[in-house]
Amino acid sequence: MEIKGYLHQVHPVFAVKDVVEALDFYINLLGFKIGFADDSMNPKYAGVLQDGIEIHLQWHDAAEWEVTMDRPMLRIVTQNIQELYDEYAVKNVFHDHTLLRETAWSTKEFAFYDPFKNGLTFYQDARSDS
Repeated sequence: MEIKGYLHQVHPVFAVKDVVEALDFYINLLGFKIGFADDSMNPKYAGVLQDGIEIHLQWHDAAEWEVTMDRPMLRIVTQNIQELYDEYAVKNVFHDHTLLRETAWSTKEFAFYDPFKNGLTFYQDARSDS
């Protein structure tokens, strides 16, 4: 039997100006837990975990932020989208145009940015009850 490669997980790496500030946002506002950090006092690279999601946060020098660069948009499949939306709504993380909506491609979703303009979209199949 031929053994083939298998893609198991993806761990996106977000560029951030301040890893401690990013950890504060993901842990204290979005409910993630710290997975690891390269330094407990002044981390330059860290990971946060929630359910089956792992996001890495990597410090980038201020000079790199002078050039406008496209920021990534992460799409996270969820369950209980209404409850998640309600949970985040009271934490003041949404921008002015964030709303839970049904799309033409049959999803329910909402999106916002972290403090470093990395995009987070949470979605589920609109035909799903959970």
